[in-house]
Amino acid sequence: MNRKNPDIMTKVEYKHTEIAVKKQLGQNFLTDRNITKKIIRISRATPQDNILEIGPGFGALTREIKEISPSFTVVEKDPKLAAFIRSEYPDLLVIEADFLKTDIEAIAGNGKLCVLGNIPYSITSPILFKLLENRNRITSATLMMQHEVAMRIVAEPSTKEYGILAVQLQAFFDVDYCFRVGRKVFRPQPGVDSAVITMTPKNHVPLSNPEEFGRFVRCAFHQRRKTLLNNLKENYILDRVAPETLKLRAEALTIEAFFRLFMSVSPRT
Repeated sequence: MNRKNPDIMTKVEYKHTEIAVKKQLGQNFLTDRNITKKIIRISRATPQDNILEIGPGFGALTREIKEISPSFTVVEKDPKLAAFIRSEYPDLLVIEADFLKTDIEAIAGNGKLCVLGNIPYSITSPILFKLLENRNRITSATLMMQHEVAMRIVAEPSTKEYGILAVQLQAFFDVDYCFRVGRKVFRPQPGVDSAVITMTPKNHVPLSNPEEFGRFVRCAFHQRRKTLLNNLKENYILDRVAPETLKLRAEALTIEAFFRLFMSVSPRT
């Protein structure tokens, strides 16, 4: 460990470019080209797509995207990595910025984005919720992330993994778990395995207020071991909800049941 800066754990060298790996950015660089090729196949990206890559790093996935699309957009926060990508791939639009502060609508322009990325473990959830907020500007997202988080996204009701992340994402996306990626194909090697998932925005969601639905879901799961009645009664009027439903815990409800419950309650003013 670098004693002067504990956020820098090690250094990685690629094509004579040395990068101090920053712990706070969650940097782990993929080294297996078979994995990157598989990600591209799963994404079904085409030359006609407006592609956005999140966090290209040393360009392992970037190289494969270039095989199908000569020009696309990448967002990279690390200045040295952004400079490396500009040097290696001068045809690309490199946005040197924090993805969480990036204007997705501006990148999409008049169309929609095909999103790909090996996203940092440390900010996976914020990235997912940013994509959720901008789902109307996305055709699909193919993402590699920590395996545990992937399992939480695709979780089914009445399992310990099923929670806020699963409900909010599955409400607006068709999500699929694609394959697991072992930790040995990364530099530096993380302490956990990864997984690749795809998310495709649903064509129709029976909600007029998605933001309020998100608040409702967070409230329903506020204390997992409590019933819906105990979690919701302070913030919502529940007169139109069946007593049998209110005896359940949030983890017991399917996405469709969450929709029905949400449309049966009213926020307390």
